[in-house]
Amino acid sequence: MFADRARIYVRSGKGGDGHVSFRREKYVPDGGPDGGDGGRGGDVIFQVDEGLNTLIDFRHVRKYKAVDGEEGGKKNCRGKDGEDIVIKVPQGTVIKEAESGQVIVDMSGDNRRVVLLKGGRGGNGNQHYATSTMQAPKYAQPGQPAKELELLLELKVIADVGLVGFPNVGKSTFLSRVTNARPKIANYHFTTLNPNLGVVDLDGTGGFVIADIPGLIEGASEGVGLGHEFLRHIERTKVIIHIVDAAGTEGRDPIADIYAINKELEAYNPEIARRPQVIAANKIDAIYRDGGEDPVAKIKAEFEPKGIEVFPISAVSGEGVKALLYRVNAMLSELGEEPTVFEQEYFPEMQLGGGDEPYMVSYDEEEDEYVIEGPRIEKMLGYTNLESEKGFRFFQNFLKETGILEELEGLGISEGDTVRIYGLKFDYYK
Repeated sequence: MFADRARIYVRSGKGGDGHVSFRREKYVPDGGPDGGDGGRGGDVIFQVDEGLNTLIDFRHVRKYKAVDGEEGGKKNCRGKDGEDIVIKVPQGTVIKEAESGQVIVDMSGDNRRVVLLKGGRGGNGNQHYATSTMQAPKYAQPGQPAKELELLLELKVIADVGLVGFPNVGKSTFLSRVTNARPKIANYHFTTLNPNLGVVDLDGTGGFVIADIPGLIEGASEGVGLGHEFLRHIERTKVIIHIVDAAGTEGRDPIADIYAINKELEAYNPEIARRPQVIAANKIDAIYRDGGEDPVAKIKAEFEPKGIEVFPISAVSGEGVKALLYRVNAMLSELGEEPTVFEQEYFPEMQLGGGDEPYMVSYDEEEDEYVIEGPRIEKMLGYTNLESEKGFRFFQNFLKETGILEELEGLGISEGDTVRIYGLKFDYYK
């Protein structure tokens, strides 16, 4: 069975506690503190495995825990670090925070291995707390707690082109003719159950990946049938080939079908409905011309004025297919080769704490700039893409929620003044 959705629980390792102990040596009645530090907790790591193409394994195992760090020992012995847990997923898996549905990371493009949750830092042993006035400290630092999350994993297939259309319009036949995919082909009214992927090789081009998105029905966007399970797979595609039965072999109206499917795409995600689309008027070999109106001409008259090209084809004989494929390839070339990767919306390090690292806000008189720095700021910059609108909005909220904006105002910052954060500079505006 094809599994494209799973809900799992993940937990990083807790940091080991620091140890309290004192040297015990012969002839040394009052040995100093020698409690070792605790070990670091293991991280939760997600990694792309090219050999996987479903999320079926997550139906059987739903809890994933990294190992806790060990407690420090006597004689300054440091506790052993906890082992990381590496969770392997298919390319194209989108990892979301389960409750909010916000994207944490999309395992596509350059995201091949991602540390999702860092293990807790080990606590300091009592040796770190000896001072001239407190030479025998009887306390040590506890390890940082583990972090945990409920995750929703969604597999969204990675294809340049998506095939949409009602069941039995010939999508599987078309895919088997133009690619190396071998989908099952039969007159199934309940439609294909798995998204089929294939590579189109065209002479003189780099080719492209095409996906047969399982047949849609009216109400799919509202979850009727298996609508949501299937519509998810079209989210990455750049161009849509809309296949219709131009011959109306099952008594359906191809023009009404096109409007019905586009309505479902619009209802599910308006952005998908706006993507470039071509219509493949299939089954022209089954059109009986008895002097009546040409159904392909009717489809062209309806949609070409709207900017949607119509290609009459026969998936069975291959007539017209090559012209369609070269046009789609040209459309992809115009759109560029950057893969569709979903932006991060949920930031575990911020939402789950880990904000005990210090930060400093100061005024540099020499440069006439306000300076924000410190470990917490450096970490925030490490996982926030400030070039994206969402990332920059998150950055602004971070400054507000941590009280940094308030501190800047306390130092007398005015509109238009420069704020420096490591190598970045910004103008301050309320």
